[in-house]
Amino acid sequence: MTLTLGQKAPQFALPVTGGDKISLEALKGRKAVLYFYPKDDTSGCTLEAKDFQALRDEFTAADTEIIGISPDSLKSHDKFRNKYGLAFPLAADEEKSMLEAYGVWVEKSMYGRKYMGVERTTVLIDREGKVANIWPKVKVPDHAKEVLAAARAL
Repeated sequence: MTLTLGQKAPQFALPVTGGDKISLEALKGRKAVLYFYPKDDTSGCTLEAKDFQALRDEFTAADTEIIGISPDSLKSHDKFRNKYGLAFPLAADEEKSMLEAYGVWVEKSMYGRKYMGVERTTVLIDREGKVANIWPKVKVPDHAKEVLAAARAL
């Protein structure tokens, strides 16, 4: 599925670190950054997580939740969060249902080998649960700052 600006964001309910669950319904009335990343504790994903963490207070001031989503397990997420002091939740989508609903579970290719994986993507959801912005094929440097600027402008 391809997301379009202004559409109602696809529903989801996933377990997150800390023993909670997160859902689109629970975020209603607040803005949310859903950032989809391939794998815990890899170089690009770590840099991206640290960048969002560094701006967390500013996202909070902009009434915006940050949620990282990958197909890793909660156990993996807990280790990743603890290692880097991440204070925002990481959602585990081991079944890949949300990844597929948001169109980020795609065929990738490395060294001529094709495989399925997460395309690094960020989606900004507005207070009504609609897609306000989409960043496909994210390049990590300065990405979190760009997302923060968009969240503030909402």
